[in-house]
Amino acid sequence: MNQSTWDPTPARRRIAERMTARISPEAWVVDDVSFPKDGRMSVGVAPQYCGALGKRANCQVAVSVHAVTAAASCPLQWRMFLPEERAADTERRRACKVPADIGHREKWLLALDIPNEFTLWGMPPRVVLADAAFRSELTERALGYVLSVRSDVTAHPFHAVPEAPARKGRNGCWPQPRYRRAPLSVAAHAAGLERDAFAEVTWRQGSRGPMRSCFAALRVRPAINSVVRPLRSRASAEQGVARH
Repeated sequence: MNQSTWDPTPARRRIAERMTARISPEAWVVDDVSFPKDGRMSVGVAPQYCGALGKRANCQVAVSVHAVTAAASCPLQWRMFLPEERAADTERRRACKVPADIGHREKWLLALDIPNEFTLWGMPPRVVLADAAFRSELTERALGYVLSVRSDVTAHPFHAVPEAPARKGRNGCWPQPRYRRAPLSVAAHAAGLERDAFAEVTWRQGSRGPMRSCFAALRVRPAINSVVRPLRSRASAEQGVARH
């Protein structure tokens, strides 16, 4: 299989179309999957973070997009990640039979290639679940999304509105609008909520019992230059969720 001469795209397309029809996904989940592996003859093997082991180790990493519902999930597409140092290693590329047109590409770009391909295949778009690194690119592609953000991401209260200070004198440019107060971290916004603002949600049965946590919805304004679509996370942005 690793030395096949046939184009895998039609087979991958058939898998994606068939499984989409079978489970009618509510969302696409972007993930990366790691495969612990040693040896110099396998594509992309390098010391890197290995999610399967929870630490840095020799492994391969594939970026994947999964179709998901409340009851089922299935990988629809995937891309092998080629670390930069492996992409530049001519001898190893030759030994692993890496095609000449394949080079290093960041994981978030590999992930975004997949919805683009789905669009070309005529598959209806779904809400994308991913982390915040994808936000601007998903906005440009007019895809809805629910993204996680770090707790130190900053935001303004939703009712806050940037205001332009008074112009000093007749010369010079008009002052740009700005917020009167510095933004707070989304963790601080969540900490400021009353206890009854949170509701406990159980999403599935895990190996050690029900998986649940407390969540609250909170509208805020991300402290960035352009706000077009909502974010959602542990303590998130525009139309967001705070996890307690």
